Amino acid sequence: MAPIRVLVADDSITVRKRLVQSLSTDPELEVIAEAADGSAVTELCRRLRPDVITMDVMMPVMDGVTATEFIMAHCPTPILVVSAASNRGQVLPTFDALAAGAVDVLDKPSGGAVDGAWESKLIAAVKMVSRIKAIKRSSINRRARVASASAKLLEAIVLPVLESEEAAIVAIGASIGGPAAIVKILSQVPTSFPLPILLVIHVAPEFAAGLVQWIANASKHHSVRVAVNGEPMPRPGHRVILMAPPDRHLVVGKGRLWTTDSPQRHLCRPSIDELFESVARECGSQAIACLLTGMGKDGARGLLEVRRSGGQTIAQDEASSVVFGMPREAIALDAARVIAPLEAVAETLCLMARRRGRDGEAICR
Repeated sequence: MAPIRVLVADDSITVRKRLVQSLSTDPELEVIAEAADGSAVTELCRRLRPDVITMDVMMPVMDGVTATEFIMAHCPTPILVVSAASNRGQVLPTFDALAAGAVDVLDKPSGGAVDGAWESKLIAAVKMVSRIKAIKRSSINRRARVASASAKLLEAIVLPVLESEEAAIVAIGASIGGPAAIVKILSQVPTSFPLPILLVIHVAPEFAAGLVQWIANASKHHSVRVAVNGEPMPRPGHRVILMAPPDRHLVVGKGRLWTTDSPQRHLCRPSIDELFESVARECGSQAIACLLTGMGKDGARGLLEVRRSGGQTIAQDEASSVVFGMPREAIALDAARVIAPLEAVAETLCLMARRRGRDGEAICR
């Protein structure tokens, strides 16, 4: 089997050297070139067609976000962002790169530790990213792309919406491709959307605070923060997004939110299944759950429990998923009442959240 061909991009010669040395220890990987700026990495990508690129976000001539946009528009290639979570100036651009089409992110090594743990994470991440098929993206400005809606897609979707009981809460879970998907949805949710949202996204703990800030910056109508253990579950009308803390499950019980350090599920903490199953038990038919792009099967069983409890459920479709792992597992279990492209998820949520005012008109429309 041919080795995975890797292009390494970082303006620091010290970091590049460590990346190259680490990757070169695995016979299944081959470093084919190095780049010290974004312009060079785009040219090398077009010329050499690597299988994977490790991408720094802060580089001269052309930054890593712009380089990612160019690559995804002209020579789509799986990209692993290697960024410093401790550097506040790099965290938000890191998520911009994910929104532009990069697959995943890995923290840069700290200090001079040479115990091999970080090297093992790097090698595993590169191999994982290499299995993801890169999807060609438009080269238009990323903010315009994230905010754009495709209303025509909604015309082809049949929404079997239950209106027997008012919805009270939305729970959303995502993994690889999740940050960009969440921002896309939030950009399309109207001011009138009445429901609070509980959110679990698989992300390395060191990037969790940056993810909260990035989503908060993108949210037009909801405040965004980390859930606090023991706080009351938000009620309809409270436009808030509460996210699981790093390395803690987020669950609902006895009218309150709880963050726990109970064992991992599917090697994940926070786990989407933990959230969905608790919402099913606590809220029953008043729950809406949405499972987005991601690798593995976390969330599939929980989505089924929400549907069995009478709640409404959505799974992202294959064509719009970066990784059609978790949604595929849910669909196979018949857990999804609606299978929707990402562009239609916000409108689907809005229809499911329909609540009647005194005049009989829909509040969310």
